[in-house]
Order: sequence, then C-alpha cells, then structure tokens
Amino acid sequence: MSLSSLHQIENWPVPTAAAGVVRADGVVLGTHGPAGHRFPLASVTKPLAAYAALVAYEEGAIDLDEPAGPPGATVRQLLAHTSGLAFDEHRVMAPPGDRRLYSNAGFEQLGDHIAKATDIPFPEYLRQAVLEPLGMTDTTLDGSPAKDATSTVADLLRFAAEVQIPRLLDPRTVLEAMTVQFPGTKGVLRGYGHQNPNDWGLGFEIRDAKSPHWTGSSSSPRTFGHFGQSGTFLWIDPDAGAACVALTDRDFGPWAVEVWPAFTDGVLAQLRSA
Repeated sequence: MSLSSLHQIENWPVPTAAAGVVRADGVVLGTHGPAGHRFPLASVTKPLAAYAALVAYEEGAIDLDEPAGPPGATVRQLLAHTSGLAFDEHRVMAPPGDRRLYSNAGFEQLGDHIAKATDIPFPEYLRQAVLEPLGMTDTTLDGSPAKDATSTVADLLRFAAEVQIPRLLDPRTVLEAMTVQFPGTKGVLRGYGHQNPNDWGLGFEIRDAKSPHWTGSSSSPRTFGHFGQSGTFLWIDPDAGAACVALTDRDFGPWAVEVWPAFTDGVLAQLRSA
C-alpha cells in the first residue's frame, strides 16, 4: 500500500525531510523523501542506546537494578531519567527517584557503565549488539550515547520493526522497556513543559495522556518512542500495529510542534482506513 499521508513532509518548512512507516511484521508500508539520506538523530539516539543496554542486560553483563551513575542510582533509573542527574551536566540535581529529570548526562554515564562492564567502547558495543545484527549499515554513533548517532529512515525502519517483533531481545524485555517505570513521577517534557505524570519506559518516552505532545491526538496511550532536537522522531503505536520515522535537517521548534501531530494523525487515519 502506498501511504499518501507521508507526502505531508513536502509542506514542512525544512530543507530536507524523509519519512517512512513499517508494520509490526516488518513490511515497509511506504517511504517518502530520501530514505537513504543520513541525518543527525540528536536524542533519537537514546532508543538505540537503550536497546543496546537491554542486550547487555540479557547477556548478563549488567543488571537493571545494579548501582550506576550518581550515588544511589541504578541502571534502570538512568534509562528512565530518574537518576537525579542534570540535563547536560554531570551533577546531581535531585535524589534518585525524586522526579523525572531528562538527562543526556545520564545516558552518557550509562554508556560508560556498559563500556566498563563489557570492556568494549560503547559505540562499538552498539554496533555489535544492535546495528550489525539488524543490517543498519548506514548508522553510526560518533560520540555521546545520548545524542550523537547519525542514521537514515531506511535503517530506523529496521530498528522499529525489531522493537515491534523482537529478534535480538526476549519480547518480555521489550515489554518492560515500553512499560511505565516509576509510575506517578512528574517532570518536564523538553519542548512541551511540565507533565504530571511524565511517563517513561526504559529509554522510550510513553505517550499515555500527555498533552500537549509531539505525537497525534489519535495516537494510542500505549504509543512510545522519542523525538530529537535535530528535528527527528520515531514512534511506535502498538494499537496501530505500526511505527513511523521522520527525519529532517531543521532543529526542533514551533514548526515541529505545529506539523508533527497533524502528520501523525494523517498517517494513523490512513492506516485505519486500510
């Protein structure tokens, strides 16, 4: 099926954009724009890093509830942004578990923790654990596990298919990743203000009843994913049985707040009518 709803990206105020949708069974329903163009992902890096962390957990290299990051924090809290670390600084802002403080520093400490546990630099561990097995040959991590990956729509559709029907992980582990961790925790969703609760899984943000939000008004509460400050997003809607990726080369801002929800609603409407 051809998804004409993807053509909305032609009207976005960005120099370059590409988008695609993949079903849970791995069938790509459509792409639009240069699906092989490599874009900086910004924080859409985090779901990739989180998936690698879950591979390390299943391999027995780490445990989700072992100490990691600042004193009193755990691997699980680093993944769920409840470690208390500041956004972009390696300093403690709150006791672990107190509130949802979205933290690049937390993911950097997570990457360091996994590198020490496996004796493999984290970018290389990500390549071996996730990118290579999934055939994501155009994806690289050149720096921070929080924000420095570069990828393509084609590669991220491979990743989104994996998350929907896992081959690299036990499905129960992925279910945990898309389940709210530390329910009832409030915090700020960057770009969208205070949310109470501000629900997250393990490396994935969970939509639930958040408003405003970067997904659509018709997105199911179970929708999970991530967006990036480089103008990128990946969402997976289990109720729709599909995932969507959109990558651009214009930083997130009011333009994205305006066009992304309508785009998602258009994609979901077309999926449901089919």
